[in-house]
Amino acid sequence: MNTIWTPDLSAFDGPKYQALARAMRDAVRRGDLPPGAQLPTVRDLAWRLGITPGTVARAYQLATQEGLAEAVVGRGTFIAEPSRPGPRVPLHVEPDTRVIDMRSPQMPEVGQGDAIAQAMRAAAGRLEGAWLGYPAQRDEMPLRHAVCGWLSDLVLGPVAAEDIALVNGGQHGINVVMQCVLRGERPVVLTEDLAYPGLRHAARLVRAETVGVETDNQGMRPDAFEAACRRHMPKLVCLTTEAQNPTTARMGVQRRADLAEIARAHEVFVLEDDCYSVAGDRLPAFRALAPERTFYVGSLSKSVSPALRLGWVLCPVGMGDAGRLTVQHGQFALSRPLTAICEELLLSGAARRLRDGVREELSARTEAMVNALGAFDLAWQAGLPFAWLHLPIGWRASTFARAAEAEGVLLRTADEYALVHGRAPNAVRLAIPGDVSRERFEQGLAVLTRLLGAPPADLPV
Repeated sequence: MNTIWTPDLSAFDGPKYQALARAMRDAVRRGDLPPGAQLPTVRDLAWRLGITPGTVARAYQLATQEGLAEAVVGRGTFIAEPSRPGPRVPLHVEPDTRVIDMRSPQMPEVGQGDAIAQAMRAAAGRLEGAWLGYPAQRDEMPLRHAVCGWLSDLVLGPVAAEDIALVNGGQHGINVVMQCVLRGERPVVLTEDLAYPGLRHAARLVRAETVGVETDNQGMRPDAFEAACRRHMPKLVCLTTEAQNPTTARMGVQRRADLAEIARAHEVFVLEDDCYSVAGDRLPAFRALAPERTFYVGSLSKSVSPALRLGWVLCPVGMGDAGRLTVQHGQFALSRPLTAICEELLLSGAARRLRDGVREELSARTEAMVNALGAFDLAWQAGLPFAWLHLPIGWRASTFARAAEAEGVLLRTADEYALVHGRAPNAVRLAIPGDVSRERFEQGLAVLTRLLGAPPADLPV
């Protein structure tokens, strides 16, 4: 198709790249740009519109991220075929029990079945007469107090049951925060340049644009965050301070304070994801440094049981009602059985015993991983269910993943954590499969050690 498409951007307010993206959407709706139409080259359209090539490239990237266009290497950018409604990529992949699956962490068995069964029996007596009405958030108050107790050994600033919104796991908590905070046609969310893919999925559901910010060995860089705030005027920034996923980085106190000052100056809300919480000396959370703007998200999924689907959002001080109303508009409240079971686990001390058992088993497996792979560029934290491995010269991440898969070990490459058009390092994430025996886990580590020590002499062209 003829690619001479020159939109009039004067009808659109805001930054030029957003105006161009909106013009593209309008042209698709009108039929001026049908599916399969090739868009002009970046330089050609930039010259005709009198704007920079970077502005056009960013508009094309935005259209690609939302599925309006697709980029084909070596050919150009095309209007995409209409897609079915809803997400197209699964967020959670079921583990493959036929191999050693190190794509996502799996919880080790430390007595969860017996403890949860006992909690169910104890909770059953308190649920009599609770089956005829919808669950109500007023019934969650005892569980909210129990969650406050669970969080009491962390440095979070002022914590009150009134500031907590209970959710169905950490991913639901992330969705709730974005639904609560984001407004407008295309709000901007900042994330670390390598970040948990669930953040992108959540942003896409509320039609937000995600922008990656450069990081170093402590996480997001203050200078890059400041520049992104000035350029994009974001509504929300997503941070992992204790255990960054996938790099395992831990943010120092001064770095946290610097980022909090910038967030306050630019009036940016903060989503602090602490679902991968590990034992040890706890530094002040971002929630303690900026309690007026930080949503702290946690859950029992990584420490007790992912099957329970209990999570929480500790909202900024005084904003608990806003968080709970957002939850209520989506699902009323947690189911009464879930509330009763989790309350029993937390108050009886069973949840803490399970958490300690999980940490002990994960620490032992982390030690085995470090013993096997410590000669290579491996980043890790004791008790964290994954590690980050920069590959030696001779391996590419994609080639290494294929070679490991051929020998029965599955893992994730760095590009799965990068944004569209983002730059990914030559690295892989190794998750600890707690659902296999230690012996089998060590067999998988032996495979990786052998492969790392013998990179291919020639890579395919």
